Formats: sequence, structure tokens, C-alpha cells
Amino acid sequence: MAYLDFEKPIIDLDRKIEELKTLASDENISLKEEIENLEKKAEDLRQNIYSNLTPWQRIQLARHPDRPYTSDYIKLIMDEFLETHGDGVFRDDTAIIAGIGKIGDKSVVLIGHEKGRTTKEKLRRNFGMAHPDGYRKAIRVMKLGARFGKPIVCLIDTPGAYPGIGAEERGQAQAIAYNIREMSTLPVPVIIIIIGEGGSGGALGIGVGDKIAVMEYAFYSVISPEGCASILWRDSAKAPEAAESLKITSDELLKLGVIDKIIKEPPGGAHRDHKKAGETLKKEILETLDELSKIEPNELVKKRIEKFGKMGVYKNAIR
Repeated sequence: MAYLDFEKPIIDLDRKIEELKTLASDENISLKEEIENLEKKAEDLRQNIYSNLTPWQRIQLARHPDRPYTSDYIKLIMDEFLETHGDGVFRDDTAIIAGIGKIGDKSVVLIGHEKGRTTKEKLRRNFGMAHPDGYRKAIRVMKLGARFGKPIVCLIDTPGAYPGIGAEERGQAQAIAYNIREMSTLPVPVIIIIIGEGGSGGALGIGVGDKIAVMEYAFYSVISPEGCASILWRDSAKAPEAAESLKITSDELLKLGVIDKIIKEPPGGAHRDHKKAGETLKKEILETLDELSKIEPNELVKKRIEKFGKMGVYKNAIR
């Protein structure tokens, strides 16, 4: 388990607990009381640390290397899953996973960013930064699902859309804009959940839905703190200050009305207990699907468009 800088006070306690457990096992002696006391102390310390996190520390948690990704959640929450490949135009972009499967007794389309765990996998997945091919694949599968009345679940976890020359040449901005428009009018329930990083247009390209939830330590932003700091102060080292000003943590997003709900994570973050995080996510998805399934398709589309229309201020100019 990797530890972040602000988690260092917990490291010694966790190591001591493991040492006592090993000693108790090797020597066949009972150290139950000592272990329980240390576990209680570690839990109290963990709760104290995590209840006073700064926005920058929460962003570090959202980027934690052990945090569950889309591929992990597919294994944790789906009973069946058939992945589909390719955008029907150019290639298959593995930064986005798309397919059809079952969550409990619900048949759904699931789309999600995938960063990759190993170095080789990260390179293959392009660190979760999709090309336009990925967004075209995503909307192709969404439309296929909508044709058969299947609700759509999107798991967002990306630093942003890939900004390379090839992506721009193949219409990155157009692909994202097209997805935003098409997702607005899909006649089926659409659930959006930010499970880690929700970066810029890369997130919004699969981020238009009826209900938007954010995992407790995830974030959702028009720009990364480092990018914001580079623009405003010409210094990416000021990212912690930018994170404070951007208001991109789950509690701030809820206050601003950008999201509908915060999904609680296991103590210490989703990376500490994948199974518990998966159970919570599955429960949230099924409850939301039950709620949205009672709304007529035309009403879903109307409410969805109204929802996003209220997030900004605009004025029609009559000439």
C-alpha cells in the first residue's frame, strides 16, 4: 500500500500492528488486547486526518495509484460484461472501456475511462486520456444501448482529453462537442459518476446525464490545479493554491449545484478497501436506476437539458 505525505503518521502504527500480528502467529501467543488498542488508535488518527483534509490533499487521494479504476469496478459490481471495441471510423481507443452487461438484475451500458495499473498498461491506455476515437466509441455504444432501452452508466476518471497533434487532427473538440449534444437527448436514464479525476472536456465528453455523483475524495474541474497555476501564476508549484480557489472537491461541487450527490468512501479512501467501495457504488447505481426508471423518456430528456442549462448564465442576442 502506497502512503501519501499526510498519511505518514499512520504508517508507524500500521507497521506496528502488522508486527504484533506476525509475532502472535509465529510464537502462538495472544496479543489481541494490544492489537485492538493499536487498531483503535490508528482508526482515531485516520478519522482525524481525513476529516481535516485540504483540497490539494483530496486531489492527491483522487490520484492515488492504488485507487480502483473502471476495470476494477467492472469486476466488483457487474455480474456480466461484454466489452465492445472500435469507433467504426479509425481505431479502438483503450483509454475508454465501453460495453454492455448486468449490475444485479439490471442490464446496462457501462462506459468508463481506464488509466492502467502497470507502466506498460498505462502507456497502452494513454493514462486515461482519450483520443477522439475513444469518445466516438463511447457514443456509438451509448446509442446502441439506447436503441434497446438500456440505461447508461459512465465512470469518469481522467486528467483530461489527450491534447496531442494526432488527436487534434482527428477532431478532438468536435468529438467531445458531439457527445455532449447526443448525450443530452438519449431517451434512457444516464448516470454519471466521477470515481477519481474529472478533468475538463475529457470528463464532459462522457459526462452529460440525469444524475451526477462524485466519490467522496474525487474531484471535477474545468482544468487541473497545475494547469490553472501555470496560467494564473506561471508556476505549477502553486497548484495547492489553485486547488483551494477552484472549488472542485465533492463538498464544494455539491454546494454549487454541479453534482447531485456525494458517494461516501471507505475510511481512508477507496484505495484502502476496493470491495467496500464497489459495494457502495453498486448500491448507489441500483437505487438511482430505480428512481430514474419511473420517469418517462421525454421527461428525462427535458429535465436533463434543463439541468445543464441552469449551470451557466447566458443571454440570447436579438439582431
